[in-house]
Amino acid sequence: MISISLCMIVKNEEDSIGRCLETVYQLVDEINIIDTGSNDRTKEIASKYTDRIYDFEWIYDFSKARNYAFEKATKDYILWLDADDVFLKEDQRKFMTLKMNLDPFVDSVTMKYILATDEYGNVTSSLRRNRLVKRSNGFRWIGSVHEYLEVSGNIINSEVAVTHKSIHHDSDRNLKIYEKKLLAGEEFSPRDLYYFANELKDHRQFARAINFYEKFLSTEKGWIEDNIAACRNLADCYHEVLDKERMIKSLLRSFTYTTPRPEICCRLAYSFIGKNDYHSAIFWYDLAIQTEVSQDNCGIQNSFFSTWIPHIQLCVCYDALGNYEKANHHNELAGTYRPNDPKYLHNKEYLKTKLSIEDGVESRA
Repeated sequence: MISISLCMIVKNEEDSIGRCLETVYQLVDEINIIDTGSNDRTKEIASKYTDRIYDFEWIYDFSKARNYAFEKATKDYILWLDADDVFLKEDQRKFMTLKMNLDPFVDSVTMKYILATDEYGNVTSSLRRNRLVKRSNGFRWIGSVHEYLEVSGNIINSEVAVTHKSIHHDSDRNLKIYEKKLLAGEEFSPRDLYYFANELKDHRQFARAINFYEKFLSTEKGWIEDNIAACRNLADCYHEVLDKERMIKSLLRSFTYTTPRPEICCRLAYSFIGKNDYHSAIFWYDLAIQTEVSQDNCGIQNSFFSTWIPHIQLCVCYDALGNYEKANHHNELAGTYRPNDPKYLHNKEYLKTKLSIEDGVESRA
């Protein structure tokens, strides 16, 4: 069986680090905590799980901190987590099975990263990340912010999931790092351009965000998932600045990179509902349901755009067209995903009345 070093970089994580380590300490053979300047109880809490706690002066560069953490690892493989990540019980069992059976010729293992779930336990946002890597390969982190782990070789996808349970974070931290790089005259990589644009959008600097999204896309060197997301985010920005024409063009622009994605289809459909063009809306919602995105895709996925959202909206469309049977059909399908949702329950009662009236008319005829 392989041995595993856990490597984490932390700062002021007293509210979450204990919760994280409690779910992982029995799964790994070594825990390395790299503290970048905590002034709370982070190190005290971490010391209950490991004595391998190191200080690293924060120099506004996440990759350097993570690479330093990797240098402290001594076991066969390295697992990395953030303090607000956890392994749920089922994933702890899956992790141990993976650990006991992993072929030592594997260079990297991807795991699902659950970013958000709804109140019914449906995963609403997820992606894949290389989580477990062979230490001897010397894989390195790249990028001072929104860093990524550059891996190669024999990579396998596992069914293990890491669940993100954020408590708090410095919402301005990443933006400040990028602004500092910009003022210093540093050249931005395509990835930097994309993530800087995201930070600007999140801080409602829409005009600047549009500028940097366009710069990113013009490089023609972006990862396909980032290209698609940039088009979607551009549409958001144009919506905010009330430029509907460019909003639609940005959504359609995503089709130049790959087949239509469910979220893009739903957003186009909604624009047709705004025009009372329900037949066109139905086309795009149907396409959202039919479009499959590979589960091995490393980009962010939101299954709601191929399940709940198109079905509940198709109910609206068919109701507007007077086709209550199809409206009811799609409402019931929507209900399989959110059985207690007020929209589904309201539609259910409403359509009972409509269908009973139709049945009464037919019987009289």
